[in-house]
Amino acid sequence: MRFLCIYKPSKQEGAAPTEQEICTMGKLIEEGMKSGKLIATEGCMPSALGARVRLAGEKFTVTDGPFTESKELIAGFALIQAASKEEAVEYVKEFLTVAGDGETEIRQIYEAPECLDTDTSRVA
Repeated sequence: MRFLCIYKPSKQEGAAPTEQEICTMGKLIEEGMKSGKLIATEGCMPSALGARVRLAGEKFTVTDGPFTESKELIAGFALIQAASKEEAVEYVKEFLTVAGDGETEIRQIYEAPECLDTDTSRVA
């Protein structure tokens, strides 16, 4: 199963990680990639560089950052492979130990069932 892990730090946005924190996180990422648990991960730029787009009825609203509600800001994400939600939780606990205070939302990725007959060369 694949899970999307969305990280929201508790510290103020824009606080740059130390060199030691970068090295420790790099090691965790390298180990995760080698083991096959970590599929992809990226950090996000500050919300001042972003925008939120909403659709209500037929009207779009675009709001440029920065966004004031810091507890809702996403600092990064990881796409992981785990056998269960419990295994994903354990992996995220390891990540938070390195990343520091904050929270990570874990969402299982929907995987469509494989079709029985995928041969599209035949015409009915």
